[in-house]
Amino acid sequence: MSLLEVRDLAVRFPARTGRPASRPVDGVSFSLDRGETLALVGESGSGKSLTGLALLGLLPPPGELDPASRVTVSGVDLRTLDGPGWRRLRGGIIGTVFQDPAASLDPVHSAGAQVIEAIRAHRPVATGAARRQAAELFAEVGLEPDRLDAYPHQLSGGQRQRVMIAIALAAEPDLLLADEPTSALDVTVQAQILELLDRLQARRGLAVLLITHDLAIVAGRADRVAVLYAGQVVESGPAPAVLDAPSHPYTRALLAAIPRLDTADPVRPIPGAVPRPHAWPTGCRFHPRCDVAFDRCPLEAPTVSRSGPGRETRCWLAVEAP
Repeated sequence: MSLLEVRDLAVRFPARTGRPASRPVDGVSFSLDRGETLALVGESGSGKSLTGLALLGLLPPPGELDPASRVTVSGVDLRTLDGPGWRRLRGGIIGTVFQDPAASLDPVHSAGAQVIEAIRAHRPVATGAARRQAAELFAEVGLEPDRLDAYPHQLSGGQRQRVMIAIALAAEPDLLLADEPTSALDVTVQAQILELLDRLQARRGLAVLLITHDLAIVAGRADRVAVLYAGQVVESGPAPAVLDAPSHPYTRALLAAIPRLDTADPVRPIPGAVPRPHAWPTGCRFHPRCDVAFDRCPLEAPTVSRSGPGRETRCWLAVEAP
């Protein structure tokens, strides 16, 4: 059995004054094995981060899981969790690295104190022992022990993200959820953080769920990739196969929008924008922006079909030609 099993995950927001009901995540399914890296990719508004928050029980109110959603982590059904159960899962089973460490760290407590708090939240250890463990974690993520007493504002962006990684690893989780872990960092520091995550995964045997809009990060790093658009997985499969020969027009459009040094071809931006979750288009949700849409696309939602070994695509072109 996979470490993480997600089946028909849907997040719904009920109608409120001035706001219609919506389903920003609508039937997402994927799995993740121990030691594996799965990348969830797509533009802002595709539902990537909400998917991650749903796995942690941290949906912003009044958001809620649809009753048909099925999610298990280490064999635990998330629908059965109470308050203490969620506390054990967050950090104990799933460690989380968010995209902006400056916003995630408490500015009035030292970096070390926040790591110690994470350790003691999951283990009955004395403060002194927890501080020694925090120092070991700092060394593992490439920070000097004297940084334990530094406050977040005294650390660089890369150092703050290393502290966040130390907090995420404090309770020795099985799964690391990294939500845009490098988006607030410059290019050089981005590479350092990604290399650190690779080393930690290899050393600890972690499963990694990497949420990103940057396909360049996914290349050579993820084992599998799931491409999200308008709350649905539109293509999934082994990362090298999907990136080398994408079968969904949206995946091809994402790749065409990446600047490349090995070609003189101009960057081709995707026209339009991701639709609002209360107004998903009829039929295929990508058809208003798709350059190969045909008569059936706006009329009928495409089914998911196999497009290669271990690959699935939600597109009519995968099952019939116009």
